[in-house]
Amino acid sequence: MKKQTRRTFMASAAVLTAGVASGMSLTTMETAKGKKQLAHHVFFWLKNRDSKEDLNKLLEGLRTLRKIESVRSLHIGVPASTELRPVVDASYSASELIFFDDVEGQNVYQVHPIHEKFVKEYSHLWEKVVVYDAIGVE
Repeated sequence: MKKQTRRTFMASAAVLTAGVASGMSLTTMETAKGKKQLAHHVFFWLKNRDSKEDLNKLLEGLRTLRKIESVRSLHIGVPASTELRPVVDASYSASELIFFDDVEGQNVYQVHPIHEKFVKEYSHLWEKVVVYDAIGVE
């Protein structure tokens, strides 16, 4: 019975590995056009750090950015309750992580009316913004 269980486990693991590998090909950092995908990670520090109302307002504004056609994926988050270590900076209030097909997609985003409206209507909420843009290398 143990051999059967081990075989079943090994077969399942092989299928899972193949599935993950094929799924990874859909999310690689290189797009079909041969351009490198761009990750745009933005961190926001609210002026009123303890204001749930201000945080909810900022999150509301970030959600509008999904409508921009060059945005391929958008993750909006707040600091996680993970282990505090010297390398972890949880001092920010909210973040957005957006993926674009390439640098041109991010350029479209920067001047898009929805993005410009977001900055105009919500920038009064934050005291600091830090942006990390990274181009895929694999």
